[in-house]
Amino acid sequence: MTARSDIATATGERGTHPAVFLLLNVPFGALSGYIAVTIAYLLGQEGVSAEAIATLVAVSVVPNTWKFAWAPLADTTLSRKAWYTLGTLATAVGSVAMGAVPATAAGLPVLTTIVFVVSVANTFTSIAADGLIAYATEETVKGRAGGWYQAGNLGGYGIGGGLALWLAQILPPWMAGAFIGATSALCCLALPFIGEGASVRHEAGLWRNLVEVGRDLWAVARTRRGFLGLLICFLPIGTGAASNLWAAVADDWHAGANAVALANGVFGGIVSAVGCLLGGYLSDRMDRKVSYAVYGVLQALCAVAMALAPRSELMYVVFTLVYALITGLTYAGFSAVVLEAIGRGAAATKYNVFASLSNIPIAYMTVADGWARTQWNEAAMLYTEAAVGVAALILFGAVAAAVRRRQIVPHGAGG
Repeated sequence: MTARSDIATATGERGTHPAVFLLLNVPFGALSGYIAVTIAYLLGQEGVSAEAIATLVAVSVVPNTWKFAWAPLADTTLSRKAWYTLGTLATAVGSVAMGAVPATAAGLPVLTTIVFVVSVANTFTSIAADGLIAYATEETVKGRAGGWYQAGNLGGYGIGGGLALWLAQILPPWMAGAFIGATSALCCLALPFIGEGASVRHEAGLWRNLVEVGRDLWAVARTRRGFLGLLICFLPIGTGAASNLWAAVADDWHAGANAVALANGVFGGIVSAVGCLLGGYLSDRMDRKVSYAVYGVLQALCAVAMALAPRSELMYVVFTLVYALITGLTYAGFSAVVLEAIGRGAAATKYNVFASLSNIPIAYMTVADGWARTQWNEAAMLYTEAAVGVAALILFGAVAAAVRRRQIVPHGAGG
């Protein structure tokens, strides 16, 4: 017999306050907001097209669709806290580098390269944090834990997209990047307040460790809960992709820099964080996949309402804030679904398989939204997002019903 792998069977770390989960996810959200709002707005003011800006934002998302490939490193090699520290410090340095590159059409190729490299480094921050939270969360509060965790993501997005944009308007642009870098680095101070959790290490070496990780992942995917969780993450439901373009399309609503910073910055971060906490609370009180689907419907309705509303700065602020609130609901719903499905074991790897799948629709919907805006107008962008989201919800409902029938019918079928 081979020796057993060191996969924890305990109930997880106790005594960790959920606010720690918020801090762990700030660097991930701050980098996203800095790229999608601050840099995007500066590029837009220099005449760069919405389609080109959407492509830049999508490039920042692409590493998050593949991070499952290197997520096993956090489960099998260095400690998760070590990986978190390395990823966060690399994010800090990269943020400074992005701020030093001119946000112009001429600087776009260099900026795109830096964005991609920093986004890859930033995946290690989120991978490690995902594993830490999975071990520190009890079954009955996975929704609330996911809510706090995603509040850090979207709250950080507000810091990167609001405070950084405001700084970029009154100070040299590199200082905004330095601010994001410092904010990210300081989040490492939260690490002593959360347990490490178990790793997946086998005395036979790295290859055996990876085999154990694969077995753990397959055990999740083959269950009904795991399969439907993977499917709902892969479909473009509640992606929040339009928020990646709010800065790029602000002129369509006659919104100035202050309005963009307000709606996508501090207030947007607060509102989305509230949505995360509310969404996490509600997800613990109903079927978590159903709650995620409901949040997706609300987001589609918000997009349609914004498309129909007058084009004014006030409407821009109102609807982007409502959209931020609902995006908070959807992100909390996502984390609740994932934490419910993965259990513990190779937690970082399993969480990031789900997260990678969920980032695929964010990436292609961002590009699709930008294309629709460039080809037609801002209303087409919003209608496209809503229509694709509703179609995805219908598909998920059909598959879920089919899976349910497949499990029930054989038990009652006659010979």
